Amino acid sequence: MRRCDAIVVGGGPAGSSCAWGLRRGGADVVVIDRATFPRDKVCAGWITPAVAAALELDAEDYRRGRTFQPITGFRTGRIGEGERHVETRYPRPVSFGIRRCEFDHYLLCRSGAEVRPDTALSGLRRDGERWVVNEEIEAPVVVGAGGHFCPVARHLGGGGGGEPIVAAQEFEVPLDAAEECPVRAEVPELYFAPDLRGYGWCFRKQGVVNVGYGRVFRSRGSESRARSLSRGALTAPQTPSSERLGAYVAGFLDFLRARGRLPARVTGRLKGHAYLIYGSAPRPLVEDGVLLVGDAAGLAYAPSGEGIRPAVESGLLAARVLLAARGRYRSEDLAPYRRQIEARFGRRDAKPGLARLIPLRVLETLGSGVLASSWLTRRIVLDRWFLHAHQPALSAS
Repeated sequence: MRRCDAIVVGGGPAGSSCAWGLRRGGADVVVIDRATFPRDKVCAGWITPAVAAALELDAEDYRRGRTFQPITGFRTGRIGEGERHVETRYPRPVSFGIRRCEFDHYLLCRSGAEVRPDTALSGLRRDGERWVVNEEIEAPVVVGAGGHFCPVARHLGGGGGGEPIVAAQEFEVPLDAAEECPVRAEVPELYFAPDLRGYGWCFRKQGVVNVGYGRVFRSRGSESRARSLSRGALTAPQTPSSERLGAYVAGFLDFLRARGRLPARVTGRLKGHAYLIYGSAPRPLVEDGVLLVGDAAGLAYAPSGEGIRPAVESGLLAARVLLAARGRYRSEDLAPYRRQIEARFGRRDAKPGLARLIPLRVLETLGSGVLASSWLTRRIVLDRWFLHAHQPALSAS
C-alpha cells in the first residue's frame, strides 16, 4: 500500500496547481488521472497574466516548443448580424493563447508530485481517519479535481443531475501556412447568440486554429444525459425539440464561413465538454478529509465560462488550507477553504444579481446595446466578463 500525505484525483490545472502548492510545502502527493498526458482538452485556450502570476510561470521557459500567443485585442459581435462587429485593442497583451494538451502536461510535470496516469478512480473508502483509493494508495485527505464528472464530487453528493450546465463543442486543428484565414492570431473573435445564452469563438494560436461554441442548458437526470448533451446528442429540456447543441454549433460554423472568417476546408472532429457556472448549482466544497477544486467544485466564471483561472486559484487555495491544517482534516478544519473561495468568487447563497431579475427580452435588448458599443464591450464584456480585470491576481505563496 502506497502511503502519502494527499491524493489528488485529476491532473488538470486545478489538480496540478494543488499538487504543486502542496509539494512546495513539503507534502508527499500522488496524482491519479484516467487519461494519459499529454491529452486533448476542450477549451478555447487562453490564460490571463493573473494566471501566469499565480503559477509563477516562466514565460520564456514555457514558450520553448509550446504555444504562447500574445492577445492584444478582441473582435466581438452577435451571431446572425451580418458584418456588424466591434474591435477592441489594448496597448499590451491581456491574455496568452495556449494549447491545453501542452499547458496541462507542463503543469503536471512541474508539480513535483508522483503522477499515475491511465488510472481511473475505481474505489474510494474511508478507513478510520484515512482514505483508501483503488486499494492501492492511502492518505488522510483526498482532493477532487476530476472536472464536472469528478467521482469525488459524486461522493460528496454533487453531479447527481438537475444542475444547470454549460455544454460546449470545439475543434482545434493545425493551420497550414497556405490557408487563408482572416482571423488574426493576436485578435480572437467572439460572437454571442441572439438570446445571450451562449457564444462561439474563433481563435488562431500560432500554428493552430480553435473554433467552438458553448451554451447554458439544464441537464435534468443522470450523468450520462449530461455527457450526451456535451456531445450534442441530447435535446435540452425546457426548450423546443429542435434545440440541440449540435445544431447551434453547426449554425455558428455556417455563420463564420458565410462571413468569410473560416475557410470551408478548415474543419475537424468536434469534441464536447460540460461544466458548471459558479453559483448556479452549488456543490459542497469540503467534507471530512475531502476538498473539491476547479470544475469538480463548479467554479467556472459567469458569464464567460472560463475555468482555468478559478481552477488554478482554487487549487492553490486548497493547498494553503491543507498545509495550514497540519494533519487535522475534519470538515471544520477545512472550512477556511470554503470561506476563501467565497471571498474570492462571492457567496453562493447571495441574492440573485440584477441580470437574473431582468426579463430575458429586456436582457436581450441590453445585450445588443452592449455589443454595439465599443466602450461597453470593452468595460463589461471583455474587461469584466472575460479578463476579470477588476480582480487582483492571487499570490502564489
